[in-house]
Amino acid sequence: MSHDVSHDHPEYSELSEMDARVRALETALTERGLIDPDALDRIIERYETEVGPHNGAQVVAKAWSDPDYLQWLREDASAAIASLGFKGRQGEHMVIVENTPDVHNLVVCTLCSCYPWSVLGLPPTWYKSPAYRAKAVRDPRGVLRDFGVELPQRTTFRVWDSTSEIRYLVIPMRPEGTESLSEAELAELVTRDSMIGTGLAGAQS
Repeated sequence: MSHDVSHDHPEYSELSEMDARVRALETALTERGLIDPDALDRIIERYETEVGPHNGAQVVAKAWSDPDYLQWLREDASAAIASLGFKGRQGEHMVIVENTPDVHNLVVCTLCSCYPWSVLGLPPTWYKSPAYRAKAVRDPRGVLRDFGVELPQRTTFRVWDSTSEIRYLVIPMRPEGTESLSEAELAELVTRDSMIGTGLAGAQS
């Protein structure tokens, strides 16, 4: 039987259709005692405060500051990232890809929305969209342009397709003139988008 979510729940009228459906499903499952809304809130709060792009930013800042750590990331990113206390799910293998003046890396998940939650938190809505997933493979330069980033024509693009087993983290180029900054200060320059490849470090996300 069809169910008009916005009619039965007017408070959802300002939500998108998908958000309204999710809210209605959560309400139905809660009423049946199948989920605990407080537990959901704790999970969401954890991902917003303990797990998120600030974790990845610490990894990048350390890679910029410590050549030995960067080499460890190249050899075993999962272990190097875990050494900072950021661990993904069991069986999830992390790989770093490094941007250079000549090569720009872009991460996508063409089949679903596999994403390195332990270092980037919850995936943004656009990352999960069919439009991004298709265009990232077909026209990566166009994707960067959509995000307001224009790279030189000589730049080569490499697109990395995440899976449930392998997750990628982009190490963006370190902004010029930051030699005197501490790791904490450097981390503030690292955006979520720069670690996906749709942005640049030191720029607004």
